[in-house]
This record gives sequence, C-alpha cells and structure tokens, in this order.
Amino acid sequence: MPSIEVGSDQRRTRRKESRPNELLEAALEVFVERGFAATRLEDVASRAGVSKGTLYLYFKNKEELFKAVVRSGILPVIERAEGLVGQFRGSASELLRSVVKGIWSNVGGTLLSGIPKLIIAESGNFPELAQFYYEEVICRGLAVMQGILWRGMQQGEFRTIDAEPTARAMMGPVLLMMLWQHSFRCFENEPLRAERYFDSYLTLVLDGLQRPALQEQSP
Repeated sequence: MPSIEVGSDQRRTRRKESRPNELLEAALEVFVERGFAATRLEDVASRAGVSKGTLYLYFKNKEELFKAVVRSGILPVIERAEGLVGQFRGSASELLRSVVKGIWSNVGGTLLSGIPKLIIAESGNFPELAQFYYEEVICRGLAVMQGILWRGMQQGEFRTIDAEPTARAMMGPVLLMMLWQHSFRCFENEPLRAERYFDSYLTLVLDGLQRPALQEQSP
C-alpha cells in the first residue's frame, strides 16, 4: 500500500492547533522557575520555540497567559473532584482519600505544584492575581472539602463539626507538601515520599473526624 504524505498545509494546521498547549507548557515552566514578576513573554516564546508576536496571537498579556495556565492545568482537577463528590457511592472516608490522592497526582506531583508558592510569594505585588486564584481555585477547593465533610456528617460517619474552618485545616497539609516540593525538599538527604506523607495525613484526619461511637466499636 503506498504511503500517504501529509501535506504542508495539514502539518501547519496541526501545529497551529497544538501551539496554545505548547505555549502553556512553556509558560508553566518559566513561571515556576522565575516567578511571575521576573517572567518575560519573550522568554516564554523562546522556550516554546516561537516568536513573541506568535504568543500575542493567543494571549494578550502576561496576566492572561498566567490565568490560562491555571485554568488549563488546575481547574480541570477541581472539576473532576467536584464531579466525584456529586457521584461517589462509597463512604465519605473513601471519597476523601480519592479526592486528596487525585489532587496530589494531578497537581501536587507535577510542575503545577509550583503555582501556589508563586501566588503566596507575589500576592502582595500582584493582588489581582491572588484574588483570581482565590476565587477560581481556593474557594472551589474548599467547597469540595466542605462537601465531603457535610456528606460524612449527614451519613452519620463523621462527628458534628464546623465544616468551614475544618476544611481549611484539611487543605493546609496538602498545600504544605506542595510548597515543600519547591523549597526544602532539595535539602533532605532522604526526601519523604508523598505516599507515606498522605497515608499519615489521612489517618490523622479520618481518626479525628470519626464519630466517637464508631471509634469505640473499632477493634
């Protein structure tokens, strides 16, 4: 069977369609390496192998590029967690394990874990970006955690608690592990494995949430 050679027009079309993703990948790398303030659009374009003018065809400025990185990388993970909370048929404890491990696998264990550090470090100089991240990521993430807590209380699995501050307390260790990845981990002789960390974290959290009556029945 004779081979079919792809025409140059088709190659250019495929290249154009994939280019936004290539730009976003390059932008994520540069933002995490240098921070928001020090990142230049020409550096992102160079990393992606295109001209600065090409980048402007897709993103009008650095702020919009950063928002696109977050929306394409982190928001889909939150959306999946939201869907899981609405559809999960197991216990609230099992749901919490699935959500936390999903967040870590898709954000914490990837280069996206550098974004929270960037936001915390530069929120004072770029409050509009911090507000964007708070509204589109933090609030939705906390709502997911609160949803799990309410579900556990309604099912009689968790003790009666104040869900709002408890959700923040539960998200804290997840955020800490992400920050650790980009600050102190390089100084550890034997870095703590994420699986070991989250097994301990989930054991501590779920023991604290469990209803006293259920704790008494446990062997």
